[in-house]
Amino acid sequence: MQAEDAARFDHEGRLRLIIEAVPNAMVMVDGRGGIVLVNSEAERAFGYSRDEFVSMRVEQLVPERYRRAHQGHRDSFFAAPDTRGMGVGRELFGLRKDGTEIPIELGLNPITIGDERFVLAAIIDITERLRGQAAADAAREDVLRRSILDTIPFSIIATDRGGRILTANPAAETLLGYRPEELIGSWLTKIDAEPRDRDADGSPMLAGAVGTEVEWTYRRKDGRLIPVNEVIVDLGGDDASPAGFLAIAYDITKRIEVRARVEFMANHDALTSLPNRAKLMRHLDRAIAKAAAEGSEVALLLLDLDHFKRVNDSLGHHVGDELLLQVAERLHSWIRRGDLIARLGGDEFVIVFGGVTARADLTARLDELHTALGPVVVHGYELLVTASTGGAVYPDDGSSASQLLKHADVAMYRAKAAGRNNAQWFEPAMLEESNDKLSLSAALRHAVVAGELSTVYQPLLDLETGRLLGFEALARWRSADLGPISPERFIPVAEDSGLIRELGGWVLRQACADVAALQREIGRNLRLAVNVSPRQLRGTAWLDEVLAALDESGLEPDQLEVEITEGLLIDDHGDAVELLERIRRHGVKIVVDDFGRGYSSLAYLSRFPIDKIKIDKSFVQQIESVDASAAIVDAIIVMAHALGLTVVAEGVETTEQHRYLTARGCDEVQGYLYSHGLPRHEVAAAVRRLEASADVGVVAG
Repeated sequence: MQAEDAARFDHEGRLRLIIEAVPNAMVMVDGRGGIVLVNSEAERAFGYSRDEFVSMRVEQLVPERYRRAHQGHRDSFFAAPDTRGMGVGRELFGLRKDGTEIPIELGLNPITIGDERFVLAAIIDITERLRGQAAADAAREDVLRRSILDTIPFSIIATDRGGRILTANPAAETLLGYRPEELIGSWLTKIDAEPRDRDADGSPMLAGAVGTEVEWTYRRKDGRLIPVNEVIVDLGGDDASPAGFLAIAYDITKRIEVRARVEFMANHDALTSLPNRAKLMRHLDRAIAKAAAEGSEVALLLLDLDHFKRVNDSLGHHVGDELLLQVAERLHSWIRRGDLIARLGGDEFVIVFGGVTARADLTARLDELHTALGPVVVHGYELLVTASTGGAVYPDDGSSASQLLKHADVAMYRAKAAGRNNAQWFEPAMLEESNDKLSLSAALRHAVVAGELSTVYQPLLDLETGRLLGFEALARWRSADLGPISPERFIPVAEDSGLIRELGGWVLRQACADVAALQREIGRNLRLAVNVSPRQLRGTAWLDEVLAALDESGLEPDQLEVEITEGLLIDDHGDAVELLERIRRHGVKIVVDDFGRGYSSLAYLSRFPIDKIKIDKSFVQQIESVDASAAIVDAIIVMAHALGLTVVAEGVETTEQHRYLTARGCDEVQGYLYSHGLPRHEVAAAVRRLEASADVGVVAG
């Protein structure tokens, strides 16, 4: 036993000599964590004496936050001891006697003395190494920052805490046109095109702007203004005040241009670049507010180009667009300073007059306006431009922008109804009429459902023989609330509201059924004429509706005549005419009603699917005696016969008119001279009376 103790003592002595010679701190620990041996470098590094060391556990050399983990590592090491190199696996700190921490690297070596295991820890203070690394890293980061600043596409200008420029990167030089040396020492305000907040000494107040992105404007060396997005960054400092600032900015010229373009598009018409409805309403609101404050007036005109659809349909939309552009240019050159012209869409333009003092001045300007429009040459076509114009004046005709526009629209429709190419100023009676149409439209919708509508039948006779040929079916309305309502009132309302399709379809089906029953009662075939609205000819549903009505009633297609207005020949050269051609191929006859009242001519008749024309009753009523001169009636009969068309005179009321038409070779007639429109139950008796009369021309209805 004494020999073993001597050997162990000798072994520890030699180990002590070895670790004393090592330049690192060396600490030997037993399996329980007790320190059993240290060298002088360990005493120097941790500040403990050898006697203090050997009374300590190794965890006391570790900061308290690491002790539990360290104990776990120590236990696992003794369970499977192996040599571990310096700094392997984790960040380590040592705790000195004075409580300060030092960064360390640790190497572990297992040692066995006798039957007992120990670990010898080599500890290196790496404080200086880390300082060196930090300095190297800082140098590298500075180079990296400088590289980033030099290559980043943003303008970056560094200032001191007072706002004087210290340096600028190449992007700032490119943006501003200044060399860095031309900026250094100047206030940041040197590059500003807007007044930046300043202190009393003239230095820019940058601290209050830190962290907020703003749209700003710089002025280049050459004087050109550059819109930028700018943010001020605090560089920080050792005390409460910053060491300086960075002004970081980039050019937003493209953004401003795009935003301006989007704003322009949102407020202007795409074709003419005139203000649109949104901008018009804002302008009107401001004008009305100003007029209210000054006690003045605001006048608004709504122009709708006459027959613009004809231009699009006959010459093409490219001609129509060019016409709109030229009209916009003429209106723009005609308006005065303070006026505004806008396009609402389609062929509608609005003019707002500024500085209105008297209606007489407005009337004079209206005359100038219609003269200014005049003929326009577009793609080689000379087009006569006229407009239906409605006007309204604040405060008499409305107290708001929407009211003025609504009332001008009402007046414009009155101008259209008055024959177009004229101007009408709003009057309250117009609104009453408009409201009456709305009420009438609602009542008409109810009438269709409630069965208030009926049909009457006016006889159509062969002028030469007096023989009954058939009937024209006419719609009648007796309202439970309003009483009898004339077709002159409710047919236009049905057209405007779209009810004409439903109304026309009902009349067609009812009339086909009634005439089929009448001809069975009378014992021979009869013709039926029904009026067709241009609205019914939109789409192909009408053709199916006609064929179904014929099939259900048993009438043959050649017994049906559909009457259209002559305006349809001009206003629609496409789908409607093609639809008429299709129905005509089935055998149905096409008749032009009220011929001569519109803008058509006999030249159109040779190009469209027409079988018959009806002379408008206004021309027939000009015939006062057998010797009267009715040149228009004569011309229509002669030219229609030359084209192979049958001629009907409607509205015949006197025997003189009957004789005159007979002498001129008119083919067919209808009118009050023969019979007014008859309800279904009176028709058969009237037919027998007409055909029994020896002198058809003098039979009164």
